[in-house]
Amino acid sequence: MKHTLFIMLLISFTLLSAQNALSVNGSNEAKFIYRTVEDSLHTYFNDTFGFNLAYRNFSFGMKFIAELPKYSTEQTELLDELDANRLELGWQELYASYEKDACKIYAGITEESFGNGIVFRSYKDLEFDVDNRLESVLFSYNDAFKFKAIYGAIENPAITGKYDLAYGADVQSPYFQGLSLGASAMAFRNLLATNIYNQRTVFAGRLNYASKYVDFQAETAFSELYHQPGIGTKNGKAIYVNGSYYFGPVTLGGAYKQYDKFQYRLNDLPAVNYHNETLSDASATGEDEIGYQGFGTVNITDYLNFTADYAEAWNSDKNKKMNDAYIALEYVKDSFSLLASYSHIEKIDDISNSWQQDLIPALQTNFALLKIPVQIQAEYKKVSKQRQEAESEHFEPKLQTDFTLGKLSLSLCAQSNWEDISEILDSRYWASAQIKYPLFEHSDIILFGGKEAGGKVCRNGVCRYVAPFEGLRFELNTRF
Repeated sequence: MKHTLFIMLLISFTLLSAQNALSVNGSNEAKFIYRTVEDSLHTYFNDTFGFNLAYRNFSFGMKFIAELPKYSTEQTELLDELDANRLELGWQELYASYEKDACKIYAGITEESFGNGIVFRSYKDLEFDVDNRLESVLFSYNDAFKFKAIYGAIENPAITGKYDLAYGADVQSPYFQGLSLGASAMAFRNLLATNIYNQRTVFAGRLNYASKYVDFQAETAFSELYHQPGIGTKNGKAIYVNGSYYFGPVTLGGAYKQYDKFQYRLNDLPAVNYHNETLSDASATGEDEIGYQGFGTVNITDYLNFTADYAEAWNSDKNKKMNDAYIALEYVKDSFSLLASYSHIEKIDDISNSWQQDLIPALQTNFALLKIPVQIQAEYKKVSKQRQEAESEHFEPKLQTDFTLGKLSLSLCAQSNWEDISEILDSRYWASAQIKYPLFEHSDIILFGGKEAGGKVCRNGVCRYVAPFEGLRFELNTRF
């Protein structure tokens, strides 16, 4: 680490010697968390300081990350005793690149994808604490003809200090106006508990077409898995098709998926439904599923829009099924808007004799009250479940109001969970408030207090998925 820092500082000093051509930018995100749960520590702090130096065709960046200790996104995971393995501190996520014209060479922590991500996607999901990024060397050529080649490693999720390998290439070329064809080839070597690597090879081809009236894309892939104890060669396949047609005020589209034994760590399969739902909560996307989606939008007037989206999916034995629907009517004029929507999600599993249905009517409006921008969101979620002979039903109403008072943004939210309207006063409640204020031109303070049930949360125009939380969060975000 000392040698690495010395080299990095030497590079930085060399670049700083040419101030007239040097570009520096970065950010710092500090967060203090206090959890009001039965936890031995209660308090957590993390800070991420990252910067990027760019000089002519070269760029270099790194992050200092402190997690004291690392905060778990699982509300039920409590820290009984503090141990050294939970504390992380040091320079991480280093990268360097050289770019000239259409060519680029990159080395370090990599976020990249091939095509739609069906074959390969290296990414980090902050909300769910999932890090699937490679430490790799990447060469790319990005012009009308596109080419990528990557070779890298990622830490094995089960064996600390050991790494899996990934390497491959992707190419895409235009053939005539609007049409391009692409192909990908990847290999993955995953370390098993027996201290040997299995071998997965993946090949794919895709087609993209775009014109004034039509957008269309299709991708198909197949994989082979070798050296897996207990099984012979395991073959998998994936098919994904998506298209839209535009004519006047109407947009119509559809999608199709077929995945079979095509689930692994470094890919990201489209869910092919509006709410990005899996076929079953008990199985990962890609194991065995077929499905389709149809969607459309109509601009009824200049101010009124109607949207409809419906999808179904099932497995090859048809003992697992799901359907997903969404309809919405939106009116927008000047500073006023009103959105009425209805969501329907249903999943059936005949193997476990279980069934679940979510019905979510919702309203959202934006308007100005005494020149103060106000947003109100309200939904009344009904969840029905059946497992074996047991049946249950409960309601999850939610009301949220966002205000903007000058530079200050305030969000108030109340959510509940009850089984019967007569038990409304004895039911669980989650109440929270968040304040956001720009301390300086490029610095924001965010203060959150209360309880969150988890799921999709939208505040002040920003939506993200959050884990259940109870306590206090203080954040200071600075950009430069």
